[in-house]
Amino acid sequence: MEKIIVALWAGAEPREAFNARLRIGLATALKAAGASSIRLNLRDGPVTPADALTQCWQAPQQDAVVQFWLPSANARFRKSIDATLGAHCARFAAWLVAESTIIANLAHPPAPGERTAGWSQASFIAFRPDLSHGQAVAVWHNHHTGVAVETQANFEYVQNLIVRPLTEGAPAYDAFVEECFPAEAMTDPQAFFDAAGDTAKFDANLARMIDSCGRFIDFSRIDIIPTSQFDFANLDRA
Repeated sequence: MEKIIVALWAGAEPREAFNARLRIGLATALKAAGASSIRLNLRDGPVTPADALTQCWQAPQQDAVVQFWLPSANARFRKSIDATLGAHCARFAAWLVAESTIIANLAHPPAPGERTAGWSQASFIAFRPDLSHGQAVAVWHNHHTGVAVETQANFEYVQNLIVRPLTEGAPAYDAFVEECFPAEAMTDPQAFFDAAGDTAKFDANLARMIDSCGRFIDFSRIDIIPTSQFDFANLDRA
């Protein structure tokens, strides 16, 4: 089995209408085309308070993300998947990834097809050009992972190392990260950094996180978007 991350663009369609179409039809259509463990990340109304946390490289920036697994990501076996994706958005970009679940969501398990509690920060990142790929991955896995767990209030944390792009012209990212946070972390930095009401802890956690990210991330080539998470793993049992 191989995991695929897909960024979706709405084009001229209003985002609210775009989101509604994706929620209603995309997961079932992808399931029919052979996908499993489907998850949608949508930029919708409930995450508007987190707009200030957005970081932008692509213009226009992606409007949604869908994650799923296939028996094979090879192009000859993706034809129906690609056709389904193309029918649901103005354009899309896809990547093959290697998933690593650092923190599984045991605190707020998703209900089938419903919005998961809190909100999800979806991060497309590129590594610093002065580091080799191996060096960047080593910093990310051996140093930064611990910092991210220790300094944030994330109740789900999934790292996806990009193996290769699957579509022509896909932005040159090196990884996709999904982290879920409590709702108050959209507007309260202390809540985000697991330091509610504790200024000293907040300052320390923020400094550690900034330093750690700077060790391997190219901040000129990242897209970070607040999203609502919708999990459709229940379709695997249908």
